[in-house]
Amino acid sequence: MSEAVRQLEPKALWGRFADLNAIPRPSGKEEAVCRWITGLAESKGLDVSSDDVGNVLVRKPATAGMEGRKTVILQSHVDMVCQKNNDTEFDFDTEGIRMVVDGDWVRAQGTTLGADNGLGVATMLAIMESTNTPHPPLELLFTIDEETGMTGALELKQGWMEGEILLNLDTEDDREIGIGCAGGIDLGFSGQLATNAPAASHGIVVEVKGGSGGHSGMDIHKGIANANKLLVRVLREMMLSQDGGSTIELSALDGGGLRNAIPREARATIASSQTASDWSQQLQGLTADIQAEYRTTDPSLSVSFHSADAPDQVLSSSTAVTFLSALDFCPNGIDRMSPDIEGLVQTSNNVARISLKAGAAEVHCLTRSSVDTEKMDLARRIEAGFALAGLNASRGGAYPGWTPDPDSEVVRMMADLYRELHGHEPLVLACHAGLECGILGSRYPALDMVSFGPTILGAHSPDERASVSSVHKYWAWFLESLARTPQRA
Repeated sequence: MSEAVRQLEPKALWGRFADLNAIPRPSGKEEAVCRWITGLAESKGLDVSSDDVGNVLVRKPATAGMEGRKTVILQSHVDMVCQKNNDTEFDFDTEGIRMVVDGDWVRAQGTTLGADNGLGVATMLAIMESTNTPHPPLELLFTIDEETGMTGALELKQGWMEGEILLNLDTEDDREIGIGCAGGIDLGFSGQLATNAPAASHGIVVEVKGGSGGHSGMDIHKGIANANKLLVRVLREMMLSQDGGSTIELSALDGGGLRNAIPREARATIASSQTASDWSQQLQGLTADIQAEYRTTDPSLSVSFHSADAPDQVLSSSTAVTFLSALDFCPNGIDRMSPDIEGLVQTSNNVARISLKAGAAEVHCLTRSSVDTEKMDLARRIEAGFALAGLNASRGGAYPGWTPDPDSEVVRMMADLYRELHGHEPLVLACHAGLECGILGSRYPALDMVSFGPTILGAHSPDERASVSSVHKYWAWFLESLARTPQRA
């Protein structure tokens, strides 16, 4: 399947993307791909080194006549988001991505494609191996574990790089020049909740599935369904529907996965005095309402009720109400839009993961903002809600945002090149995703940075796909940016 991808232009880039996607590279498991990159650099006689956490840095001298230009750092992350459809049999730890060419799109069969940020990595490998492309002195930084904690950028070896310009290749719209991004913080909540034997005899699985999913930063403004929140909505409605003749007892929850992916699927196991068929009929109005609300963003969304074995343990009635109330209360989606940059989400939260098993409850959120004080204020509000439910809070993975500088030298250069190549204005903007630029800029404050890349749709979901024509467009822009790099002062 990768052979069709290898025939696409530019072949140097697509060929290395195919090679890269043959190597499993989930976040936190990048050792094999980093060894491969190191071996490629060594085979070309280039200076290559690694730091303590596994980031790889390759130095390539300037081509003839470009020695006096500013040193450019090219940067991408080697890990990928690993998401698959429920009916897809696939092991991200052992298998390479199964790619297909579908018209102007390259996509994977039932899984994420890894174009985020694999196309950036492939770009760097192509230029690393090129023998006839004009370029200034280059430092090629391959970072690890961007998707689950920004570990590579956060733990980057100090004083390792000497470059003055950084080109981050992790933007997903070929019209955009990224000049700023949000910071983020991971919030976790856990606790052991009181359980007892169920009084009701019917076991039921309540399932929300078919959500579109997407990137919890780049797609948060689209109003995509969060399966975790919708499942809680259904369960709360079931509890509110209880009367003297019906009982609902919550046993288990399993929804969402990665912190930076909008949950597409979630399920709950309950005990009830009514059957699954009874509930399906009783709540068909609610199901229709939910599908109507999300008919544009999530056309395949469904809510279903299935018979199952009765659970052995359920939460006590008051505990279940409190826990579901805390989940219902937890903010999700946009919290505030930027008053300074039109159309930019300033602060948001993604209820990324919920889990309940044998009374052990866990909730994970990713809170983002381009204003650090707002990020922490929202985090405290979320923590307050779960504290009322008796859950313990933890914080981790905090990273800073990247303050926009629209008048920087490299921003002007990239905008001028885009206008020259395409005859119209680029989109110069900040994004709500957490790019590594914010962290790298905090460690190297003199860096002049931009982010750009080819068009990738559906990142962080099995619908991820990369535009072939866009990659061709982006590659020309990339090569011209290297050829036009400013002279060193």
